[in-house]
This record gives sequence, C-alpha cells and structure tokens, in this order.
Amino acid sequence: MDFEIKKWFCRNCTMVNLDHDDCCYICGEHTDSKILSHGFFASPLAQDENLTEVQGIAKGLKDVGSQELVANSSTAIGFDERMLLHAEVEKKSTLHPERPDRLQAIAASLARAGIFPGKCYSIPAREITPEELITVHSLEHIESVEVTSESLSSYFTSDTYANEHSALAARLAAGLCADLASAIVSERAKNGFALVRPPGHHAGVRHAMGFCLHNNAAVAALAAQAAGARKVLILDWDVHHGNGTQEIFEQNKSVLYISLHRHEGGKFYPGTGAAEEVGSMGAEGYCVNIPWSRGGVGDNDYIFSFQHVVLPIAAEFNPDFTIVSAGFDAARGDPLGCCDITPSGYAHMTHMLNALSGGKLLVILEGGYNLRSISSSATAVIKVLLGESPGCELENSFPSKAGLQTVLEVLKIQMNFWPALGPIFVTLESQWRVYCFGKKRKHIKKRHRILVPMWRWGRKFIIPFSERPP
Repeated sequence: MDFEIKKWFCRNCTMVNLDHDDCCYICGEHTDSKILSHGFFASPLAQDENLTEVQGIAKGLKDVGSQELVANSSTAIGFDERMLLHAEVEKKSTLHPERPDRLQAIAASLARAGIFPGKCYSIPAREITPEELITVHSLEHIESVEVTSESLSSYFTSDTYANEHSALAARLAAGLCADLASAIVSERAKNGFALVRPPGHHAGVRHAMGFCLHNNAAVAALAAQAAGARKVLILDWDVHHGNGTQEIFEQNKSVLYISLHRHEGGKFYPGTGAAEEVGSMGAEGYCVNIPWSRGGVGDNDYIFSFQHVVLPIAAEFNPDFTIVSAGFDAARGDPLGCCDITPSGYAHMTHMLNALSGGKLLVILEGGYNLRSISSSATAVIKVLLGESPGCELENSFPSKAGLQTVLEVLKIQMNFWPALGPIFVTLESQWRVYCFGKKRKHIKKRHRILVPMWRWGRKFIIPFSERPP
C-alpha cells in the first residue's frame, strides 16, 4: 500500500517540510505563520493564482519613484512596484525562492521603522536603454531577454524563469541602479539603496542564469564612470560568487571586484570564484575572491576578512565610488546560503565600506530568500547609510579555523599584486602557527588530564596479589 507523504511550504523561506513538523526545519517559521497576511508582508502578486488577475494589477501599477520625495534627505531609494510583476507562473512541486515577496518584506520593514517613506527619498524610475545595456551585455543577450515579453512563461535555465513582465522588471532594475549611481557620483544624493529585482550578479555578457537577467551592478559601475568616477569598487557579499560581474570586468583595471562567497572547492553554485581567479590581460589583482571552504561562516569570519583583505586592498585601490552587491543569502536562516551573518554583521560591514570613496556608496539588492532575515538585514544596512551607528563592536572577532585558512590563502595570492598585504600575511601566518600549536598542546593536555586520573584510579584499586582470594 502506498502512503502519501503530506508536506507544507514555509511561507518565510519556501522550504518543504513534513506535515508532522510544526516549524520549518531551516528557519523555524511556524506552519500557521501569518507573515504574508495583509498588513505585515502583504504581497498579493505572489499569491495570485490567476494570471489574468496579475495582468489586471499590472495595468494599475505605475512609477512610484517621484511620489515619496522627502526634503533634505541624503539617502536615495530605488524602487518601483512594477518589478513585483516578475514572477514564476508555472506551478511546480516547490516554490521558487526568488519571488515578489522579497521586495515586499523589505519595503514593509522600512515602513515600520519609519525609514521609507520617511527619512529617505525615492528617485523616479526609468527603463534602461538598449544603448546603455550594450556596454555590458551582448546584443543577443539583450534580445533574448526582450523576447520573453511575448510569452506567458519561459526559462533561460531550469531555475531562471521569465514571464511577460520580466523584461520590463529587468529594465527598471537596471535603470534605477544606473540613475542612483549617477546621482551619488554627482552628489545629488549622499548614498543609496537599490530595492530591485530580478537580481543581476550572475548575468554575464552573453547569458542569464542564477535568477539573474541583466547585471545591475555592472550597469551601475559604468554609469558611475560616465558621471565622473574614475575608479569603482564592487564588493559582493552575496553567498554565491558573482560570476557574471567577474566576467564583465576581469580585464578592466578601473573596476576592482571583490567577492566573499561559499565555494567549497567549486562544489557550491555556480562553481566559480576560486582564490586563484585574479583577473587577466593585464588586470591581474583586480579580481579578488575570498572563497569559503564550508557553510556556517558568520560575522567573525566576514569582519576578519574585511579587516585583513578587503579594506587594505580597497585603501590601496582608492576608489571614487563603491557598489555593494548585497545578497542577504549568507544571513542566518537562509535556505540556500546556510551561513550565519546577523543584521549587526551586515551593519558593521556597511559602516566599514562607508569610509571609502568619501562615503559615495550604492547598495544593490541581489539574493536572500528568508523574508525575515532579508528585511531585518536590509533595514540594518539602510540605517547605517542614514548615519546611525552599527552598534557595539562584535565580540570575539577572531575567525573560525576555516575562515582563517581562507584569508591566508587569499593573502598569499593577492600580495603579489597589492604590496600592503605582505606584512599582513607574515603576521597572520605566524599567528596561525601559534594557533595550531596551541590547539595541539591543548589536545595533548586534555588527553593527559583524562588518562592520568584513570591510571591513578586503576593503581589505587588494584588488589595486591597476596590478598587475592584463591
């Protein structure tokens, strides 16, 4: 007899759970969670089952960029409701993690905190032009995205979907990022946050993949240079390597790309981003990969790598403009990243990056699929952009063993291109030897403490041979 296994989908992170479990095994969300109910993270587009309803809603949506201007604000937000129309139409056995609820969750969190609308202002949304896109992507790629508007559902890869609204959403996302970058470089805004989707850092010159259609960070970098920024830093803290961004700039010395990501020897998606990938054709050293060898890395590992790799290289590069490819899928509780960064960790990293390029900083949303973690993390980042303190220093900032090994590996490679890293490598390598020796000594002492009492116990209770019974 066949038994049907009942399952339920987590409303917070989309993971599949068995019916007898009351809470999600990944994020802990309860099966009766009201996270998507009206008044909290209400997202009607994500829940509509009738495509005609979605199309009806589409007609009512419009550019909201100019509707919420706040005088004398220095932080700009890029957002447009039409990006919510990009959604997977085909019904499958699992929910797609890159869904409209992601933007709704962050927007709801900002509204509850009184940040947006309130302390930030939004820029008018516009669609990126083909002339701007052709500087990043091939004509064939641009046409392949545009043609999706002619069908209700299509796929670039098995996990990269499109519907009839996806091309518009991608143009809006790229256009907002370009205009935010221009506004910040020209000092019409101090800094900014691009609340956009679909994400972009996997999109390469000729391909869409990994949920990404157009490379928003690359578009923003070139827009910043067109506005007067000579050197641009792109810092990618998404848990996945930004293979598309690396491909676009790997031969460009005016753009420094630094990525911190899970790699696991190439076994973690997309499989690229080894420490040995440093750039090419005279731009060696302008691609810096910090590839974690396992999941579970958290605040201490990231802060440590910032202090010993990211900031020394960035200071030597001296960028005029900084872009963060801000995927929040390395956050605690994310179903795909399985790492352990807290909102405080993201806030501290933002604070450190804000010291570069005179504070000209643009944060662009990439991944992140736990609604609670992405909303709290994005809110923490924007609070720092607004000038708030990231909070107390993180306790015990020394990294994990895997984190320290990764940093040493990166330093050993990159110090050939960035002289400032040489002394750092020598210092850390000596600390690593002491650390390993101390661990070994501690292990020996622990074994000694265990064995000696057992030995003494045995001697104490040994019955002399002469007193043993016959």
